[in-house]
Amino acid sequence: MGASFISPEALLEQFSEQRVLVIGDVMLDWFIWGSVARISPEAPVPVVEVQRESRYPGGAANVARNITPFGAHIELAGLYGTDPNGALLADTLRECGIGTALCLEDESMATITKTRVVARQQQVVRIDREKRRSISSAQVAALMQKLESVLPQLDGIIIEDYGKGLITAELVEMLLKAAEPHGLIITVDPKPGNPIEWRGVTTVKPNRSEAFACAGVEDVNRDGGVDPLTDEPLLSVGRELLKRWACHQVLLTLGEQGMLVFSEEGEPVLMPAKAREVFDVSGAGDTAIALYTLCLCAGLSATDAAGVANLASSIVVGKLGTSPIEKDELLDSIRKEYPDGLPLA
Repeated sequence: MGASFISPEALLEQFSEQRVLVIGDVMLDWFIWGSVARISPEAPVPVVEVQRESRYPGGAANVARNITPFGAHIELAGLYGTDPNGALLADTLRECGIGTALCLEDESMATITKTRVVARQQQVVRIDREKRRSISSAQVAALMQKLESVLPQLDGIIIEDYGKGLITAELVEMLLKAAEPHGLIITVDPKPGNPIEWRGVTTVKPNRSEAFACAGVEDVNRDGGVDPLTDEPLLSVGRELLKRWACHQVLLTLGEQGMLVFSEEGEPVLMPAKAREVFDVSGAGDTAIALYTLCLCAGLSATDAAGVANLASSIVVGKLGTSPIEKDELLDSIRKEYPDGLPLA
């Protein structure tokens, strides 16, 4: 029998039927948009005349935001403060249709906030307000109590580690153990320097620099110009991480070179980038893991899931700010790339 295919329209309809948990470091993204007409007389810096401001869910919350246009049921688990920015984050999440029932609030914590000043389609400066600290054992227990009630209804889990303290070995061990009986798709965006065993997950998705850092190897070809399929240090690192993490796939995101899929089944597969013009790479990785996970949950193979995620990332880098992809944009792109539909795994 031949492979079963799914049309682009049916694939996006499948997206709407998925239930996905996003767990990780949540933060508030604040954008100040303006124009520059002169240099400050006080210092050699541009004077930005503010025209408008906007706020969006950031970090793991931005991954959840990238799933909302497709109608999937989203659960978000994270930790933020009871300060004014925490209230703004909660309001922003609700405005985006993302619930906060699985999140923890900590009155002693300042909500992580990243403020970006943008002028003439260029980011002028980013101001970070954050204080890294690990989640306590009591908070892990409280979070797991919330999560255990929803795990039986889920199709997938995305673990987003931004290195801000929520994703600890203790939390991951408890979460993976609780999720194991349910046979869920579990994807991970790792952070170098956080030594966590990812055994039992479906896919780990580092970018190039993260992959080399996780492997403890110097990237001698970091400046580019080398075909990823002939870049021996890169290929060696991908294979090493696949073995070390004992996951089904390692998905390396390579910026303008696309994505490289390492799997148990065969040789690495390259998905070349499709972007025609790059304005802002903010949030491209969030878009990639969101769409990749939705595709796996909908029944695509890792390679085809990476292909769709690659299309989505190529669209969002052409936008300013952490703008999520729209449903119609992705549908048009999939139709052009896969006119005969996509094979189901």
